[in-house]
Amino acid sequence: MLERLKELNPDIQIYSVYDREFVSFGRVIENLDTTEIVAVAEKIKNPESGSLYTPREEDFEKLPIFAKIKKEYFGTLPTQIGYCYGHNNLLNAAEWHFSSEINIAVTPLVLILGNIWDIENGEIDSLRFKAFYLPKGTAVEIYATSLHFCPCETEKSGFGCVVGLPLDTNTPLDTPEENSLLFRKNKWIISHIDNNALKNKGVVSGITGTNYEIKY
Repeated sequence: MLERLKELNPDIQIYSVYDREFVSFGRVIENLDTTEIVAVAEKIKNPESGSLYTPREEDFEKLPIFAKIKKEYFGTLPTQIGYCYGHNNLLNAAEWHFSSEINIAVTPLVLILGNIWDIENGEIDSLRFKAFYLPKGTAVEIYATSLHFCPCETEKSGFGCVVGLPLDTNTPLDTPEENSLLFRKNKWIISHIDNNALKNKGVVSGITGTNYEIKY
């Protein structure tokens, strides 16, 4: 599948998360058994269009993997494990947190990633982004300095991705913030200049260049 994605998408570099190019964005978690949580996540039905994100999924947090992620990757801090799923194949935006994020691929998927230090004067060219393929069942830690957004599907049926973060990340702010980039708790975001849907929600435009579309 990776080789086919490379052939169909010559305008953006697509790597595997096992390639050396991934090291500045995150790391593959080799010692995490994802079999059980993937099986539970596969029971969640994808929407017919668009994507959905649930910060906390109760069925996930009952599993042994939840305690392991909380202890080993968030240092016992209050933790949430949720789910992002649906349909998407565009770069569209970039968000970041002041914490790592754990992603588990429930389906094969592609993450389009950038580095926060490449944002200059509130803008970043999409040429700075790279795409990474995750086979089903792969678990990765995405570093706090990595720009990321909704995963991209590699199949018509859509994508599914388990998401682990510190508790309350991505939930609504209690009060309006002066920093216009802070869109949700522990979530800073900029949109692509062509993404009118996010701009209409108050997201600041900051990504220039091509709004990459992952073809499959």
